[in-house]
Amino acid sequence: QVHLVESGGGLVQAGGSLRLSCAASGRTYSNSGAMGWFREAPGKEREFVAVIRWNGARTYYADSVKGRFTISLDKTKNTVHLQMNSLKPEDSAVYYCAAENGIILSRIWTGDAYSDWGQGTQVTVSS
Repeated sequence: QVHLVESGGGLVQAGGSLRLSCAASGRTYSNSGAMGWFREAPGKEREFVAVIRWNGARTYYADSVKGRFTISLDKTKNTVHLQMNSLKPEDSAVYYCAAENGIILSRIWTGDAYSDWGQGTQVTVSS
């Protein structure tokens, strides 16, 4: 059984930083797989944030977080991290970790392409 467990959410002031982590167990991901983050704010649709290929070779970011967020992979621990700097109130949302094997590039930004999901962690940025 696949488990993705997120941690690291919380409350922070605008301009501050948080680091999210997602630990995966129960599945071995191939180099063509990917793990990443989506977020969902109240009243808004789920949106792509960032993703990394399981081989660590490529990363992809939403325009809204480029230059502020960094996704990284620790394959020895099957864990993905999302370092979030210069946080803004509009970054407030529930952040979900997602993973999939063999995902093609054209779908890597699409939540429906991922079959493994975590339970979510709340990030709140106060102004």
